[in-house]
Amino acid sequence: MENQRTILIKRDVIIGSKRFSNYFWAIVLLIGGSGFLLAGLSSFFQKNLLPFGNATELIFIPQGILMSFYGIFALTLSVYISLTIIWNIGGGYNEFNKTDKLIRIVRNGFPGKNQQILLVYSWSNIKSIKLSIQDGINPKRVLYLCTKDQRQIPLTPVEQPRSLLELEMQASELAKFLEVSLEGI
Repeated sequence: MENQRTILIKRDVIIGSKRFSNYFWAIVLLIGGSGFLLAGLSSFFQKNLLPFGNATELIFIPQGILMSFYGIFALTLSVYISLTIIWNIGGGYNEFNKTDKLIRIVRNGFPGKNQQILLVYSWSNIKSIKLSIQDGINPKRVLYLCTKDQRQIPLTPVEQPRSLLELEMQASELAKFLEVSLEGI
């Protein structure tokens, strides 16, 4: 029974903001922003607040103010990235259900009215799976769910581009599961 259920329902988990790069930048901005802010405050109070170096030698106007501004900006950015990690913005799943003949695309958004984004499509409304590959300075490799009313819904998460072989395998498996054509290869 369980084996039959896995054949009828396919679910792809999408990792949102809980990626290594976001953790890295949140920590780097927190440490760097704290250092800049402490350097600016040290120049204002003429008391060294940093465990390394001597920031009291800085003149408050303009260096101290600028260091404080950079510190506050970096700390604000660190808090923003940390909140997107906590809320897991962009995370969710794609569910393809043969028994209900429905496709559900679920993503987490920012808190508020649209915190959970839920898209539901009828199986009969699906035209094809499209594989879009764009190389260059900013490469993009995306799988789209194409509907009969000309919509293209992205199915892959925003991340480092995956290998072509892996993406082609995923696209062909999904097109076969949905029993639709595959475009873009």
